[in-house]
Amino acid sequence: MHAPAKPARPSVGLVILLGALTAFGAISIDLYLPALPTIARHFHAPVAAAQITMSAFLAGMALGQLVFGPLSDRIGRRIPLIAGALIYTFASLALALAPSIEMLAVGRFVQALGACAGVVIARAVVRDKFDTTESARLFSLMFLVLSVAPMLAPSLGALLLEISGWQSIFLVLSAFGLISAAAIWFGLPESRSVETALHAASESPLQSYRAALQNRRVLGTVLAGALNGAALFTYIGTSPALFMEYFGQNPHAFGWIFAVNAGGLVIASQINRYLLLRYTPARIAHFAVLAATFFAAVLLLLSILGLATMPVTIALLFLGLGSFGFVGGNTSALALGAMPIRAGAISALIGAASFAVGAVASAITAPFASNGPTAMAAGILAGFAGSAYSLIRIAGIHKWTS
Repeated sequence: MHAPAKPARPSVGLVILLGALTAFGAISIDLYLPALPTIARHFHAPVAAAQITMSAFLAGMALGQLVFGPLSDRIGRRIPLIAGALIYTFASLALALAPSIEMLAVGRFVQALGACAGVVIARAVVRDKFDTTESARLFSLMFLVLSVAPMLAPSLGALLLEISGWQSIFLVLSAFGLISAAAIWFGLPESRSVETALHAASESPLQSYRAALQNRRVLGTVLAGALNGAALFTYIGTSPALFMEYFGQNPHAFGWIFAVNAGGLVIASQINRYLLLRYTPARIAHFAVLAATFFAAVLLLLSILGLATMPVTIALLFLGLGSFGFVGGNTSALALGAMPIRAGAISALIGAASFAVGAVASAITAPFASNGPTAMAAGILAGFAGSAYSLIRIAGIHKWTS
């Protein structure tokens, strides 16, 4: 096995494949969102019970990454990726046949265990091939592929729901898993270096995690990315009830609203690519988390005062959630760059922290979403404020960071 040469530019095929692997989590959530009220009615359960199936998915994403990350350091990237895609494929098929809301939640957890392999290992592959700044730029490019899920998936999910029922959504996800497994087999060479393999063999996964978390730069940037992502998951978890029940929009209208806010993430991620030609990932992330905290605070204040109409809510969400396009990729690149030899383990920490905090935030705020935007705004503000604290106080990143 030879350490791969680090190319100056990623190929279009690599960007598309890694972006698709990263999208496993997003497409599994976003295609499913418009069906939540219908699924609740199908199983004679409250909408909050159906939303718990999403929390189960987020929990599976968090736990599974803690296994697949260090495993990919020890045995390579390809085999765990293919195994994860196949687990995802068969779990999706089983979900189409789920007999109860409880079994749906269990199936979503197992589906997430497969989905997380693509998410966590794709980040490690990027670090295998590129340095910190180029990794941040590639994460922004991958976000273009990833963004197809939040922009198109809710509308596609609503269409599938109308034409052939909620079960067809899981059949489509199963096909996505199978196609991804084939693409990995034929299109993704092994990227793990000899140094990473030897180092992984010399320590247990727990030792890898302990060493990474003792590094303040790793700890602070992982938490900053996770808490920024938790704000995004709060929005994802509460938006169906908020827009379809409280604001009275139909599934198709909800799909368009979701696409508009996803468009903000896409715009931000591509601006980030160009800003990285002039500024460091640390500097960009610092300003982004502060701006996001401001917009979330305004939304919460207007919500408490009863002034958060639907257009106002959408506008402030567009501005605040756009920070993920500046923070997510940059904090990931900073964390991975601090200890490249532990890329798989650190990637697992990035993903596990993000999905674990997201699962908690979504579970707490989702039951109150149909009462108005206040719960969503409070959860988003907590995530952004925590992200700013982690980046500035724990990681030591401020506006003068080079």
